[in-house]
Amino acid sequence: MTPREAADRLFNRIMTASERGDNEEAMRFAPMALSAYDQLGTLDNDARYHVALIHLATGDIQGAHTQIDSIRQSAPNHLLAIMVERDIAERSGDQDGVAKAYKSFLGAYDAEIAAARPEYQDHWSGIGRFREAAQASMTGKK
Repeated sequence: MTPREAADRLFNRIMTASERGDNEEAMRFAPMALSAYDQLGTLDNDARYHVALIHLATGDIQGAHTQIDSIRQSAPNHLLAIMVERDIAERSGDQDGVAKAYKSFLGAYDAEIAAARPEYQDHWSGIGRFREAAQASMTGKK
């Protein structure tokens, strides 16, 4: 297993634990995952997205923002960065921020999908669910 594969396996374990509400397990593996990503050196946008989600799982909003900022340096309208921004706004109870993220996502969607970023393929189902939620929010359907 490569160092990236090991980091991604830890990421997947944290996300699975978070999804089932096992915050104790997510918190236990988060430091290992963050360390594994740190050891990779320069991160691509997919890895930065993973790190942002790990920070969110541990409640580290600033750490998630740092990763969003890094993604946006190479791709200002990156869909995964917008998705994390919505998650942050939602956790903060910022409904205007949620609406703004949905609007930004829909506005950027066609051009970003045309860019054919590899990380979009890796997170295609999540992007699709997010797009459906964004469209529903714009039409008032939930």
